[in-house]
Amino acid sequence: MSSAMCLRLRRWVSPFKKLQLHHNNLLHPFSYYTTIENNKPNQQPLPPPIQVSLTESTGRGVFATRRIGVGDLIHTAKPLVSHPTYSSLHNVCYFCLKKLSNKAQTIQFCSNECREQAKDFYSVEERVDWSAYDEYCRKQGLKYPLLVKRLACMVASGAASAECLDILQPARLSTEMILKMENEFSLLKSCLMNTDVKDEEMAFLTKQWYIGVLARIRINSFRVELAGGLYEDLFLSAVASVDAEASVGNAVYMLPSFYNHDCDPNIHIVWIENVNARLKALRDIEQGEELRICYIDASLDQNARQTILFEGFGFRCSCSRCVYGD
Repeated sequence: MSSAMCLRLRRWVSPFKKLQLHHNNLLHPFSYYTTIENNKPNQQPLPPPIQVSLTESTGRGVFATRRIGVGDLIHTAKPLVSHPTYSSLHNVCYFCLKKLSNKAQTIQFCSNECREQAKDFYSVEERVDWSAYDEYCRKQGLKYPLLVKRLACMVASGAASAECLDILQPARLSTEMILKMENEFSLLKSCLMNTDVKDEEMAFLTKQWYIGVLARIRINSFRVELAGGLYEDLFLSAVASVDAEASVGNAVYMLPSFYNHDCDPNIHIVWIENVNARLKALRDIEQGEELRICYIDASLDQNARQTILFEGFGFRCSCSRCVYGD
């Protein structure tokens, strides 16, 4: 998620060149256009009608390459990394976060497909005694270190690159935050080193890597709230609200992380059955118009929104709602 205060525009030039070089690789593996009405049966999904460009004030942004109608599915996105919350650990699929009908005392997968896709990182994860790390995170009320733990196992198993989140913007960290992260890193490394995981598989796991990954996860992760049912039912109600207990985990995506914030967004992100995100237009969007999501609860008053955005994302919002005191 972009933030004006975190980095100057010039600091985006190098990462953005990297983004341009891998433009096709970024858009197609992680997001694709799936509006059934616009695709013929058995036809390959079309590329999403968007492009990532630099903005004048907020770094990267996502813009429409053609007119998008209200209610259109713009694209879907699979996560780079995800993890269930502690409270939902035993009643959702450990890979796709789909809710399960039965609650168990052990890790569950909703299908053989999910079990197969999780096979590599889970083969590392299940060999480790995470009790010290998990206990620390539970007591501190931490959720983002769970994503780092999952990513570390993915990298160690070869399922992901250690640099897979480098393109994303990092949060600005205080000295106090860095000290806490160093404690978390020590716990994570200790857990992994007390196993039969090979040293060469763990060569990437440095303090710098841990802090860099966590700094990116802090402002680019999404709380996954499963709505259930049909998206159209939610869309017709004008706001896709879900129960607090619908939150089943957190996830980081590539393309959705490039969307900037607006307290009056023109697109919305929703999860229906699992961790795969769907982005739809909340109103008609013209070609060349920037697509924006709302990072927080848009129903909050102006002061609350400004406080949360500044403390959580490092910027003060200057959207039309905030400018006019709405």
